[in-house]
Amino acid sequence: MSLTFHWFLPTNGDSRHVVGGGHGTPASPAGQDRPPTIAYLSQIARAAEDLGFVGALTPTGAWCEDAWLTTAMVSRETERLKFLVAFRPGFVSPTLAAQMASTFQRQSGGRLLLNVVTGGESHEQRAYGDFLDKEARYRRTGEFLEIVRQLWQGRTVTVDGEHLSVREAVLARLPEPVPQVYFGGSSPVAAQVAARHADVYLTWGEPPAQVAEKITRLRELAAREGRTLRFGIRLHVITRDTAGQAWAEARRLLDGFDPETVRTVQAGLARSESEGQRRMLALHGGGRDGLEIHPNLWAGIGLVRGGAGTALVGSHDEVAERILEYRALGIEEFVLSGYPHLEEAYWFGEGVLPRLAARGLWRHPSVAPSAPVAQVPFAS
Repeated sequence: MSLTFHWFLPTNGDSRHVVGGGHGTPASPAGQDRPPTIAYLSQIARAAEDLGFVGALTPTGAWCEDAWLTTAMVSRETERLKFLVAFRPGFVSPTLAAQMASTFQRQSGGRLLLNVVTGGESHEQRAYGDFLDKEARYRRTGEFLEIVRQLWQGRTVTVDGEHLSVREAVLARLPEPVPQVYFGGSSPVAAQVAARHADVYLTWGEPPAQVAEKITRLRELAAREGRTLRFGIRLHVITRDTAGQAWAEARRLLDGFDPETVRTVQAGLARSESEGQRRMLALHGGGRDGLEIHPNLWAGIGLVRGGAGTALVGSHDEVAERILEYRALGIEEFVLSGYPHLEEAYWFGEGVLPRLAARGLWRHPSVAPSAPVAQVPFAS
């Protein structure tokens, strides 16, 4: 089966330096180096489409532009690229969300994917008028997805739930196709919601042993629900012609981290309620040493950015090998990003993807399936 790769639309701005933000941390001034205009985001989207990425993740939160509005506009500048729109169920009714998704599918030609983000920071949720605690937010997410899926099946829905109630809700027009639901979360309650409702479970870029544990746990939970899941991983990437060039770029980024900014960001992230964020922080411990936590897996990004904080760093061959290592665990989809997002898309798309194609493990989405390709070993 061909691996699936998605890129990232930096709706918080882009730069040749790491742009922070997320999980309650403020947006980084570096994000103003390249503001997230529709013109610039469209450049990235067109590049991703040309290079063979299937979709592009767009984040959600107070630190970035609204994902629904932004992707609706950028979709007009692309033809094939799908949009993995992150949104928080607590901010919109399930009936309206189901209707919005249906509209997006029709107007974009079926190019919507949904990344459901429950929200890990109570103080940020309260700013939007949501006063539930974390456990209750996940229970509400489960109710939300149950209602939305019934609506997408054409049912008339009446529900009196713990957090959500609807009366005789129905969609006038159903989405075609039904959007795939991507969902992440490392806590036990998050895993239960994913097992019952997700199509693709997303993990942040932890070392393979930790990812394997998650996959095993989620497979077991999904099996109890009579379901199967696909698995994806969210990573940054720094790939170059040689390992030395890639690590030099990682060092350049690290040298740009102001010590006071690192202390401030780490103090803020230490207050996070997110289990996934806690696991990200544990990978680097707030220090600048020992950041290669697994061969070619670098935790430096997490010093100044909330959320996904690790990057694959190395030569094109090395990065391809790490991708195959995750594939062996069951990871089928990779959601990638890099600074700046326009240039780094080309480094990966022109450096790593051809190597995977030569092994018969990836093909450009615009190319029809053909006979299996003889596998070619990577250069040593």
